[in-house]
Amino acid sequence: MKWKTVCALFLLVVLYLVIGATVFKVLEQPQESAQKYIIVREKLEFLLRHTCVNSSELEDLVKRVVSAVRAGVNPSGSPSNDTSLWDLSSSFFFAGTVITTIGFGNISPHTEGGRIFCIIYALLGIPLFGFLLAGVGDQLGTIFGKAIAKVEKMFVRWNVSQTKIRVTSTVLFILFGCLLFVALPASIFKHIEGWSALESVYFVVITLTTIGFGDFVAGKDFGFFSLRNSRDIAGGSEIEYLDYYKPVVWFWILVGLAYFAAVLSMIGDWLRVISKKTKEEVGEFRAHAAEWTANVSAEFKETRRRLSVEIYDKFQRAASIKRKLSSDLGLSPGQEMTPGKRTLSVNFSDERDKEPVPTLTKNGSLYLNGLNADCPERGEIAIIEHFK
Repeated sequence: MKWKTVCALFLLVVLYLVIGATVFKVLEQPQESAQKYIIVREKLEFLLRHTCVNSSELEDLVKRVVSAVRAGVNPSGSPSNDTSLWDLSSSFFFAGTVITTIGFGNISPHTEGGRIFCIIYALLGIPLFGFLLAGVGDQLGTIFGKAIAKVEKMFVRWNVSQTKIRVTSTVLFILFGCLLFVALPASIFKHIEGWSALESVYFVVITLTTIGFGDFVAGKDFGFFSLRNSRDIAGGSEIEYLDYYKPVVWFWILVGLAYFAAVLSMIGDWLRVISKKTKEEVGEFRAHAAEWTANVSAEFKETRRRLSVEIYDKFQRAASIKRKLSSDLGLSPGQEMTPGKRTLSVNFSDERDKEPVPTLTKNGSLYLNGLNADCPERGEIAIIEHFK
C-alpha cells in the first residue's frame, strides 16, 4: 500500500473518530452530569438524615464500595459466602476472555503471581486461539458454502442472473448467521440474565466484536430478576447459575467469532475480486491510452515529416530561382547581390512574364525601359541604373 493511501486512510480514521467522539459526547455527557448531581444530592440527604455519620466516613465507605466493584465484587445485598468469582466455572470464563482478547474487565487478577501468569498465558494462548478460530471459521465457511451452493442451484433453475444469485445467497448467509448467533443468543440472555432486549443485543454485539466493555457480562449477577434458579436475599434476588453456564457461553463466543471471521473473510474476497476487476479495467484503459498516444505520436511525426519535405522543397525552389536569377544577372555563384540588384531581381522574377526583358550592358548598367544607347532614333530616352 502506497504512503498516499496510508495517509488518506489515517485521515479518514481520524475523521471517523472525531465524529464518533462528538456524537458520544452529545449523547452521554448530559446523562453523566445528571448522575453526578443525583449522587451529590443523595449524599447530602443521607448526611442530613443520619447526623451521626460525618462526610469523611461516608466518603471512605464510598471508596471501599468503588474498590470492591472494580475488583469484581458485588457490594449490594448480602453476598453469599458459597459463591466466588474465581471458582472453576468463572475462572474458565475469565481464561476464555483472555485468549479471545475480549477482556470484559469485570474481574481481573490482583496478585503479582496472577498478573505474571496472565501475561505468559495471554502471549501463548492468543496465537493458539487464533489457529482454532481459523479452523472453525473454515469449517463454518464450508458448511455455509455448501448451503449457498444449493440455494444457487435452485435459483439457476429459475434462470436468474449470476449477480442476483450471488447477492441473494450472500444476504441469506448474513441473515441466517445474525439469526443464529445474534438474535437467538440475545433472546436467551434476555430470559436468563433479566436484561432488556436492547441490553441483550448490545451485549451480544459488543462481545462478538471483541470490544468487551464489561458493563454487561453473562454470568455476573448484580441483583437482576431471573426466572431460573433464583432465590430471595434481603428482599432482592440473586441468580444462581448452573456450573456449565459460563463454559457454554464461551463456546457460543468461539462459534460466533468464527462466523464473524468468515463474514470478514468473504468481504475480503469481494474486495479482492473488485480490486482485480478494477486493475483489469485500469489496464485496459492504459492500453487504450498507450495506443492512442502512439497513434497521435505517429501522426505528429508524419505531419512533421511532410512539413519538413514541403519546406525543403520550397527552399530548393527558392535556391533554384536564386541561381537562375544570378545567372541571368551575370553574377558569379559566390557573389552577393547589392540591395539594388536584390530589388531588381525580385521585380524581375515577378514581372518577367509581363514586361520586356531589360538589356544588360557590359559595364554592369541596365536600361530599365528595354532600350539601349544605340537606338536614339526612336526618340526615347534610355534610363540607366548603375549597379554599385
